[in-house]
Amino acid sequence: VQLQASGGGLVQAGDSLRLSCVASGFTFRNYHMAWFRQAPGKEREFVGSIGWSGDVTYYADSVKGRFTIFRDNAKKMVYLQMNSVNPEDTAVYYCAAVSAYRGGLNGLTRQSDYHVWGQGTQVTVSS
Repeated sequence: VQLQASGGGLVQAGDSLRLSCVASGFTFRNYHMAWFRQAPGKEREFVGSIGWSGDVTYYADSVKGRFTIFRDNAKKMVYLQMNSVNPEDTAVYYCAAVSAYRGGLNGLTRQSDYHVWGQGTQVTVSS
């Protein structure tokens, strides 16, 4: 059971960046997926999530309207499209998964709600 995130890097404020996360070892289409991030010295925080079918998404207020999550179940991948980034978006970004058999996606915003985690990819936004 594994998640592998990639796509991070150094960008300038206002730029766009797309993160990717590929799953292996479990039936991806049966899992809700989420992105979290952790800035230096801060707690890991919820960024957004997407339901197993891709029809439902939730976002943190801090990224709503700028970030978009989408998934490709055939490729076992989930993406985080980041637009209009700013220095406050600087963090290590993690993808996470939880079985859809545990229930709906609504309210699943805590780290403890997810039981599969990737290793993280660093995003640094310069001003």
